[in-house]
Amino acid sequence: MRILIVDDHPVIIAGCRALFSAEEHFDVVDANDAASALVAFKTHQPDISIIDIALPGISGLDLTQQILLIDPQAKIIIFSMNDDPIFASRALKLGAQGYVAKNDNPYLLLEAVQKVSAGGLYLMPQMADSLLLNATRQNADPWLQLNSRERDILRLIGEGLDLKEIAGRTDVTYKTIANSCTLIKKKLGLRSSSELSRKAFEYKNMI
Repeated sequence: MRILIVDDHPVIIAGCRALFSAEEHFDVVDANDAASALVAFKTHQPDISIIDIALPGISGLDLTQQILLIDPQAKIIIFSMNDDPIFASRALKLGAQGYVAKNDNPYLLLEAVQKVSAGGLYLMPQMADSLLLNATRQNADPWLQLNSRERDILRLIGEGLDLKEIAGRTDVTYKTIANSCTLIKKKLGLRSSSELSRKAFEYKNMI
């Protein structure tokens, strides 16, 4: 089985190589950003791609979409530092078949590869429980409530721009941006601009 690992941390790539080298029938290739990952995917045609979210340039979620445009049958597992179920929900909605947090047991990644290669979906048990619980609540995925302009504004806040700079970047008035921020806070259940800034920075790779 050929596996593509996409991560910009050499230690993570080395750890994954060590994990899979202990098993039979694994051939591992790697890439450290989205551009090289796309080249590697086209060249090596991996059976499974393991992708970090926080890549330089475009995010791993954007890369997931690009790979699926090349091959709609591609099997992808997101391997991220973030264990928030919202990230997992977003990844699955974009077409990934698995989500594993880096801070959990590394052998869960091997388990995920085995399950996804067999045609299944994989989530860590506690994450699956959280998503099941959230699915019973209204507004389980608040990001889906944001329109495209609100997503753009939130992404720019996450990049460190203030409202005046965002107004200039998006060619709309400062008042429009301020009003949009008020709506975003309401939709995401945030109480202040500082909470909005923290949330935007924390989730900038999934917006």
